[in-house]
Amino acid sequence: MSRITPPPAGQNHIACEIALVNAVATDKLGETLAGLVGPGDVIALWGDLGAGKTSLARATIQTLLAASGLREDVPSPTFTLVQTYEAGTLPIWHADLYRLSDPDELIELGLEEALEGGLLLIEWPDRMEDELPAERLDIELKEVGEGRVACLTGRGTSWEDRINRAQEMMVQNDA
Repeated sequence: MSRITPPPAGQNHIACEIALVNAVATDKLGETLAGLVGPGDVIALWGDLGAGKTSLARATIQTLLAASGLREDVPSPTFTLVQTYEAGTLPIWHADLYRLSDPDELIELGLEEALEGGLLLIEWPDRMEDELPAERLDIELKEVGEGRVACLTGRGTSWEDRINRAQEMMVQNDA
């Protein structure tokens, strides 16, 4: 069980669990998410060290880049804190906040710009405290047996249909 757990689903929130039996399944979830996100979306990635947060973000980003005819290495932003990409007209911001010790340090990262029309993927979103956007998709990755489970919680009405579609697409991929 993750030590850092996002708040439970509540009103106007939808949740589902998706089994990720291996790295290929994690990549498939990232590819699925890439087809469902757009400008202004925030994906908060929760889980322990090594849970697969960066792998999921990488698969999402690489799929979005490929759709624009681009191929780029997507490293973990652990030391740079933020990596940015351009997938056609969609700016993508990938933030790893693990090394932040105070939410006041967020100002220097310029994440407000990402919220204005880009896609923001955040690892270690708990470091944002009250600055974490209320409208977002929370994905908690937990190790279960030999694999993982991705718990998706859509916060706000814009995520309901997209989470249902993600779940359906992942089930179709298993068939």
